[in-house]
Amino acid sequence: MELEDLKSLIELLKETDITELQVEKEGTKVKIKREKLFGSIEIPAHRPVSPIQESAVKDLADEAQILITVTSPIVGTFYRSPSPEAPSFAEVGTRVKKGQVLCIIEAMKLMNEIESEADGVVVKALVENGQPVEYGEPLFLIDPV
Repeated sequence: MELEDLKSLIELLKETDITELQVEKEGTKVKIKREKLFGSIEIPAHRPVSPIQESAVKDLADEAQILITVTSPIVGTFYRSPSPEAPSFAEVGTRVKKGQVLCIIEAMKLMNEIESEADGVVVKALVENGQPVEYGEPLFLIDPV
């Protein structure tokens, strides 16, 4: 096999998606294998945080440590009230007691009441009425005051 034959085989590999080629000619075996290399990946540099942003992040972190998160114990559909006509179990600003029903999660046609884990005030409702929820998904934030 001549050098020109090898060059033409290498060019053939470059122009196609073929990654490996084995040829036997006049008692000579040649195996050419091409590895696909990936281009470099550019990772953006860390952007500096302004003092105002840093303060806001710290305030949110402090607030999150104080608040109690009520999470979904099951997968299902979240409902704020026992029926469409009925008022919500708990709205933002409502004072709740430990064990008080906050919402219902329907799973397999069973209505499961989700209760407050502590006395406090509902600060934020994190899920919309009728929205599907997953196990462990945050539902409410309660300020234990």
